[in-house]
Amino acid sequence: MHNVLEADIPDGPFSSDLVSAVLKAASAHTGIDSTDARLMRLGENALFHLPDSSAVVRIARSRDHWDDAVKEVAVASWLHESGLPAARLYDLDQPISVSGYPVTFWRYIDGRNGGRGDVGALGRLLLKLHETPRPTTFELPEQDILARVQPRIESASVPNADKRFLLNRVVELRDEINALKFPLEPTATHGDAHVQNLMISDGAAILIDFERFSWGQPEWDLAMTATEYLSAGWWTAEEYREFCEAYGNDVTQWDGFKILQAAHEIKMTTWIMQNIDESEEIAAEYATRIATMRTGHATEPWRPF
Repeated sequence: MHNVLEADIPDGPFSSDLVSAVLKAASAHTGIDSTDARLMRLGENALFHLPDSSAVVRIARSRDHWDDAVKEVAVASWLHESGLPAARLYDLDQPISVSGYPVTFWRYIDGRNGGRGDVGALGRLLLKLHETPRPTTFELPEQDILARVQPRIESASVPNADKRFLLNRVVELRDEINALKFPLEPTATHGDAHVQNLMISDGAAILIDFERFSWGQPEWDLAMTATEYLSAGWWTAEEYREFCEAYGNDVTQWDGFKILQAAHEIKMTTWIMQNIDESEEIAAEYATRIATMRTGHATEPWRPF
């Protein structure tokens, strides 16, 4: 492993204080000024914007995610060579390990995150991705849809009854997914294909966040927006139709979709579960999502974070 640093990083959960210490050490190592850093997101990763350096710094939540960071670097180069509009790396030898936390530096994209009105752009960009030939200079890992769900459940500060329910659901879903007969051919997949993993710059959509890239079924990418529409209530029927028309496929018409929908629900619920101690709003949203999973219907729309 290259670029290994040991630094004075506080013990404890993945928090704003911890990632700020990691950022400070990584910036000192690279010589990139981070005094103006702004924390953009704290979720599966921490994202910082460094305006003076026109950089975005990505810090992975777990020391176990080194291989994913290595993959992200390889995927970024491959997408650039393939001509697909995607995030570009900062010109550094990376990833960097700071006391075990993987860190990568990216070129800042002057624009905005995808949102309302961009769902068609997501469909078109996913189609381009799924049509891109398999990389030849590195191996994409085989798709493992539920890879991170169980560790999230085991480490979360939620009631044991919730943990038992969720862990049992993971076992059921793994069996159901393994039994599926997918209609589409395997492709490179994004793995977390929601509209906020687009940046819109000068009217053009750019793909970001390559952490969950794998070789597998494109239905998984398509089912993300479908689940946001049907389970979370984040899209109107017209917006979802626009997504399907842009891609050329409506995954909800496949009889295996309900299983992928359930898998996305548990991923979305356990993702937000990681940060329930950060705010009352996040804790309340987790309660809404786990209730939806237990009852099979949402009593109120899910809130995006």
